[in-house]
Amino acid sequence: MSEKVVVTGMNIISSLGIDLKTNWDNLVSGKSGVKRISLFDPVDCLTKIAAEVPKEFEDHSKQYVKKRAGSQMTRVTKMCFVCAKMAVENSGLDFELLDKSRCGVILGVVNAGNSSAEKDTTPQNTIFKSMTNSMAAWISLEYQLLGPAFSVNTACASSAYAIGLAFEMIRNGQADVMIVGGADSIINKEEIAGFNALYALSVQNDIPEKASRPFASNRDGFVIGEGAGILILESETSAKKRNAQIYAEVAGYAFTSEGYNIMAPMVDGEGMAVTIEKALVNANVQKGEVDYINAHGTSTELNDKYETMAIKKVFGDKAYQIPVSSSKSMLGHTIGAAGAIESIITIMSINQGMLTPTINLDTPDPELDLDYVPNMSREKKVNVALSNSFGFGGHNATLVFRKYC
Repeated sequence: MSEKVVVTGMNIISSLGIDLKTNWDNLVSGKSGVKRISLFDPVDCLTKIAAEVPKEFEDHSKQYVKKRAGSQMTRVTKMCFVCAKMAVENSGLDFELLDKSRCGVILGVVNAGNSSAEKDTTPQNTIFKSMTNSMAAWISLEYQLLGPAFSVNTACASSAYAIGLAFEMIRNGQADVMIVGGADSIINKEEIAGFNALYALSVQNDIPEKASRPFASNRDGFVIGEGAGILILESETSAKKRNAQIYAEVAGYAFTSEGYNIMAPMVDGEGMAVTIEKALVNANVQKGEVDYINAHGTSTELNDKYETMAIKKVFGDKAYQIPVSSSKSMLGHTIGAAGAIESIITIMSINQGMLTPTINLDTPDPELDLDYVPNMSREKKVNVALSNSFGFGGHNATLVFRKYC
């Protein structure tokens, strides 16, 4: 019999805060974290806005990161490390009481953050800073874990993949505890220039807090965000043994590759729909049980259109009864961290009975007619929820979470 997998600890570091409660309160309030870029002077950039982690993070990180280790980490690696430490604290775990060979780390990482925006370019630290596996390595070293520790890169679906892979390991009895999630920061001149060349970023520089507009008729691209999201996944047996708090159950997942286009999703959301269908089957969840969907919802023309079409393909008339909202309207697109951060928000919705809104949805696109929880959060009992992540290259992931009972 397969092991039930539960979530016993979480934390978010984002433009809306550096702890779970602050992030959640700001999300429920519909606050935007998007501002003019301060990490470098964006005067020569077409896009001059992003969702940066608050400046107080640097001082906060000093209580978790030793000075020597910190000199070998990029800013985003520090975010991941600190976020993991806070998630472990939140879980109440003591790894000294566990079999460390059955504990590991899987992280979704697209960019380790070693760019021109980094202030320290000391040659002897360059190797460590450029390693995309360094985030998982530092966390594993911190707790002397002996299980698997690695990173996965599937673009914007990376940390959702990390959660699914860790879930599978625990469900199949290969691990008891996994630290999972991801972190990313691509707020630098090179990345912004690249996405501007693809016409992918919003250029609403004069109204940054209104720039990310998922599902709106006047959406003009996504806003780059940064941050980290970490979850502690644990077998139900392990969690019960130590009387841990349980936020939710991970019920199932699906990964698919569209094999279609390096940038654009498959026409009419066909690939996304297949992913959602497979996730429901894997989780043994009926379509009528789904109470909420945390959308990938990037604020780009094709993603929002095709994700809406995919939801309709899967759920039919039921789609109009399922609230769908996009956290990216407030946090921007945190790239490799997005799947984990949005999974935590989805779990909090289950745990708190509250749906976070899609802000800036003032001019709805007439083609997009689902319930996107516009502008205001909403109280709702949620037993089963989905979190979608769809990445460049056709990397799709859907995670299914269930209220634990």
